Amino acid sequence: MSMTENDKLLSVNDLRVHFRGDNGIARAVDGVSFDVGRRETVCLVGESGCGKTVTALSILGLIPTPPGIMAGGDIVFDGIDLSSLEEDDMQAIRGNRIGMVFQEPLTSLNPVFTIGDQIGEAILAHEPVSPEEVQDRCVQLLRDVGIPSAESRLKDYPHQLSGGQRQRVMIAMALACHPDLVIADEPTTALDVTVQAQILNLFKELQATRDMAVLYITHDLGVVANVAERVYIMYAGIGVESGRTLQIFKTPRHPYTQGLLASLPARTKRGQRLNSIPGSVPNPARKPTGCPFHPRCRFAVETCRGIFPELCDYGDGHLARCPVLFNDTPPIGS
Repeated sequence: MSMTENDKLLSVNDLRVHFRGDNGIARAVDGVSFDVGRRETVCLVGESGCGKTVTALSILGLIPTPPGIMAGGDIVFDGIDLSSLEEDDMQAIRGNRIGMVFQEPLTSLNPVFTIGDQIGEAILAHEPVSPEEVQDRCVQLLRDVGIPSAESRLKDYPHQLSGGQRQRVMIAMALACHPDLVIADEPTTALDVTVQAQILNLFKELQATRDMAVLYITHDLGVVANVAERVYIMYAGIGVESGRTLQIFKTPRHPYTQGLLASLPARTKRGQRLNSIPGSVPNPARKPTGCPFHPRCRFAVETCRGIFPELCDYGDGHLARCPVLFNDTPPIGS
């Protein structure tokens, strides 16, 4: 079932983000489109270097210019075109209506300020509240994210907390102003398996109680299976497949998605070698012509080398950019 315009909280349309360097122009994001509905959980998935984090930073207006440049497309959040906002207007949304949980909390948190100072700063940047209210809200936020002895923890510095606790602090900061959307960039990558599960469950609980949407940026299909309602698969800066989570896992329509799923350890019998996709993501400054996946694709034919593939519609919102593997389905708009 398609999403109405009123249902959409975030719409990214044909986003293109390029970087100028000594070796030419790197097309880090090269035509990405996706939507996030109100109170929905969406995952943006792909290997390192596919443009996921650049996409997330673009939404928040955090791409350094130069060398970065938004070369095309638009980003609409709750009816507001973020790509046309001045920095002052963007600051009113960033950290307020859109929260961000960065990948590595130890490098994202300032080592010389206490946890209380840093959460309080996130509140005071958007709301003129008294020191007493800031203190009370910081304590409540730490309790909400499951940190014990919350009041005394406000005086701690980042190095005094465990990795899981630091990630919970990052989540508390992202939630400080009750955002409508939280973007979580690889929120469990640096954590052990037990803590990963705790953090994902925490997100689910907070999302239910705070009525917010979550956009996960991840390469971990295990995370996707546990949390996502819809999935967008990225490769070499483009979207290659999207659909509901069950569609993606049961009937993947793009060879890249099939390769990612085949490489999951759970799909390999004990004692056998893990499957892998040969090769690596192409350099964004030297992408191959045609389909960017064709040098690694076992289904590639001659047309794949010269013609950029259109999205094909497999019904019920399931789209994939491969007309070769399932060539009985016409491209969209044909």
